[in-house]
Amino acid sequence: MYAFELTRAKTVAEAAAALAKSGGKALAGGQSLIGAMKLRLAQPGTLVDLSGIAELKGIKKEGDAIVIGAMTRHADVAASAVVKAALPALAALAEGIGDRQVRNMGTLGGSLANNDPAACYPAAVLALGATVHTNKRKIGADEFFRGMFETALADDELITAVSFPIPEKAAYVKFKNPASRFALVGVFVAKTSRGVRVAVTGAASAVFRAKALEDALGKSFTADAAKSVKMSATGMNADLHGSPEYRAHLISVVAARAVAAAG
Repeated sequence: MYAFELTRAKTVAEAAAALAKSGGKALAGGQSLIGAMKLRLAQPGTLVDLSGIAELKGIKKEGDAIVIGAMTRHADVAASAVVKAALPALAALAEGIGDRQVRNMGTLGGSLANNDPAACYPAAVLALGATVHTNKRKIGADEFFRGMFETALADDELITAVSFPIPEKAAYVKFKNPASRFALVGVFVAKTSRGVRVAVTGAASAVFRAKALEDALGKSFTADAAKSVKMSATGMNADLHGSPEYRAHLISVVAARAVAAAG
């Protein structure tokens, strides 16, 4: 590790001002940022700690949506009676993130702001058509994710909460790397009053919607319909864990499992 300055913000306004002034990084749960700093992949001179900002934490149901504060931990989402009752797919997703330490430190907002290509939460946000609230505006899911580790957030912009519309049916299934527990391929399927949305994580450089699967499941929301879709390998990741063709094949397989789990 190297020397840096730590600022503990007490309000969202204070945190945003500190980021604008210093050009530093916001510190949420630190599960991604601290690791990157240790490897010198990130070297901010200032960290703005968000852990003391009470207004960024909490879970509540507002109308037909579940609203979760940005600093709410994965473990809290997984254990929430409100989430389990209204959106069990999201609770199950949170329960499957990393290990116990990661779930007790990592946060919803931190995961989304980092936008790791294999993170689980981006798939839920995109598939459910969630709205990301910041200290400046509201950003729709389709506009929020821009690419690998890239989002629509400005340097001094902070996620304050995320509003998840409650779907008719939904499920998330991931084919995980047994060591890291990141998704080699993860698929979140959501059937809503506005149609079917399917988001894929882990397979490409960033989370994306699978239009072919959405079209097939819009006609027949069944596992067989998902299995019948042949995904293109173009743009899929290639590494020691799997070829582009392997990942493309996995998407339909995992999507079928998600549809079956959604019921």
